[in-house]
Amino acid sequence: MIPLIEKEIVQKYHWLTIEQFTELIAISEMTPGPIAVNSATFVGYKVAKFWGAVGSTLGIVLPSFLVIWFIASVFFSFQDNQTVQAAFRGLKPAILALIVIAALTVGKVTISDYRSLIIFILVVAGIWFLKIHPILALIISAVFGMVFLRN
Repeated sequence: MIPLIEKEIVQKYHWLTIEQFTELIAISEMTPGPIAVNSATFVGYKVAKFWGAVGSTLGIVLPSFLVIWFIASVFFSFQDNQTVQAAFRGLKPAILALIVIAALTVGKVTISDYRSLIIFILVVAGIWFLKIHPILALIISAVFGMVFLRN
């Protein structure tokens, strides 16, 4: 969802700059709930205050809810179908590609100097090798940012 959201709110409608979008992603990742809902609510509020937030939240939640409801109602009757299983196996690499593209898009803005690159490498290593909890990684990153990235 991140590349799609970025294309619409930064490139197409210019509601946010890429820097504001990067901050939005960081905040949306730290708050409970899906990133699309959090960012839609934020952008809706920025554009049209309370009713913008309500409308954008409904606009992002309702279609997904209806599609998932429909799929769930028929999925169990087709879950053992070889074609359905093959489709799901084919979706996995595409989903990974979307995640990588989103990471690269955010990374271009976020990793702006050697200090932010070092924080990135340390957090990735901590999560990957030391298995630290993602919330702890966020807290540690914030502390590193306050100490090493002050202007």
